[in-house]
Order: sequence, then structure tokens, then C-alpha cells
Amino acid sequence: MAKLSFSGHESFICKHFWLKKGYDFLIQEHKFSEESAVIDLGVGKNMVSSIRFWLKAFALTNESDELQEIADRVFNSVYGLDPYIEDIGTAWLLHYLLVKHNRASIYNLVFNEYRKESFDFTKYKLTQFLERKCDETESSFNNNTVEKDLSAFIRSYIVVEGKKVDVEEDYSGILPDLNLLSHTRIRNEKGELEDHYTIQNSERDDLPWEIVLYNILDNDVYGETISFKEIEVGDNSPGVVFAMSEKGLYSKIESMVANYGGDITFSSTAGNRVLTLRRERINKYDILSKYYGS
Repeated sequence: MAKLSFSGHESFICKHFWLKKGYDFLIQEHKFSEESAVIDLGVGKNMVSSIRFWLKAFALTNESDELQEIADRVFNSVYGLDPYIEDIGTAWLLHYLLVKHNRASIYNLVFNEYRKESFDFTKYKLTQFLERKCDETESSFNNNTVEKDLSAFIRSYIVVEGKKVDVEEDYSGILPDLNLLSHTRIRNEKGELEDHYTIQNSERDDLPWEIVLYNILDNDVYGETISFKEIEVGDNSPGVVFAMSEKGLYSKIESMVANYGGDITFSSTAGNRVLTLRRERINKYDILSKYYGS
């Protein structure tokens, strides 16, 4: 397993317009190392670094700050599918890219590994888990760095009620509308109120089936025949990344079959449930274009 990374965002969550702002900045052939980046982007120096980090974390750029195809497909001002992230499907797509790409390790670890142990966590429990994963991968572990990363993870998905928050910071994120993370306060054995967070599986009615199909087509591990179990619990699978229940996943597959009959089939024989795709006839980017009506 690759070394884990828990820093780079400068403690900022990714604000709603940062990805578009960063995309336009790079399209104009600017560089984040330029002294004028602060003026060109209209943000502080630490935010410049954070925008650069989040572009990589969402797989919109590579380690050399080169824009990737998915960035052009979504954020281009002329032909981009949803440059200003106005559609909930785009937020789901970005969440998938964030988890799969593993540039920001906590997102991949929580959805792909931690939730197989428990849907519920406290900051202490998750920190212990992350320290264990660092030991397993011989990655450096710094408690202060991980604490900041954990805080950014939580604030990326939820605005915690009862906490003093920076309204501009915490209410302007991309991912809270996905309703993936819930929060409650429970008294511990000492009688003290403790923050608990939960990512439960649900049907995900607002998750477009097209984004689920994009996930499947984008996964190089899958062939033309995929078991339902693999789609439900495999690494970076729709069931895992989107925290979907079995019923919800089956519903998305039904929609795929209804819209791509002949090219997508689903069968169940003797309890063996299998999704079959004619990959040469289905392109992941065409799926996105049809979803956005392009």
C-alpha cells in the first residue's frame, strides 16, 4: 500500500467555487508558485496552497499541476458539464473522485476500510485507526497533523450544530448536501458529552444512477461481468464509496438496465447475482453527457 498523506489543505475545507477558480487559473497558464497567484486567485497565500491541494485531491490535476480530462469535462467555461457545481450529481461525482484518488488518504480510508469495522466514530476512535494504518504502511504519523485532517474531513461533510463556526468557511463546502455524515452528542462513562459521527448505509435517492454507472465504468478492476457483492463491498465500489444500502444499489442497477437494455444486464441464478456490461458500447463520459443533457 502507498504511503498515507494527511496534510496539504492548510486546515481549509474545499470551498464551493475553489475548484472552478483553480481550473480557470491553470487554463490561463498560471502557476501556483508565481508571486502573483495571490492576486490572480483573489485569496490569501495559505488558500492558494489549499486550492492547489484540493485540485489534486479531487483528481482534477496530477502531481505536476496538469489538468486532467475530467477537469475539462466538468469545469470548462465553454463546454463544461457543470462548471459551478449546481447539480447534486456533480457533488457525488467529486466525492467519488476524492475517495478513489487517495491523494487525501483519510477519505479513502474512512469509506473503504474504517466503515467495514464500524459506521460510527469519535475523533479518538478514528485517530487510533489512522495511527494503526500508518504503522501498517510505514507512513509517518503526527498527531497534530492528523487532528487537523480529521477536523477538515468532518467539516467537509457536515456543519456541526452547537459549535462556533466560520460561516463563510463551513457553509460553503461542496459535500455537506450529500448528507453522508451525521452528528450527535452522547455522554461517555465519565458523564461528559462526546461528539459521535455516523456514516450509515442508505438508499441514496438523490444519487443519480448515472454517477453510479460512471463509478463502475471508471473502475479498472472490473471486467464485463461483475458480481453484485463486488459492486456492493469492493474497494472503491459504488456501495462503499456512496455508503449505499443493498436496496439502494439494486435500485440504481435497475435504472441502468432500464436505460441500457441489451448493453447492461443483471441476472440472478441460484443466488449468484451478476451485472454484465458491454463495455465497448458504453463510454463513461457519454454517460455524464447524457445525464447533464449535453
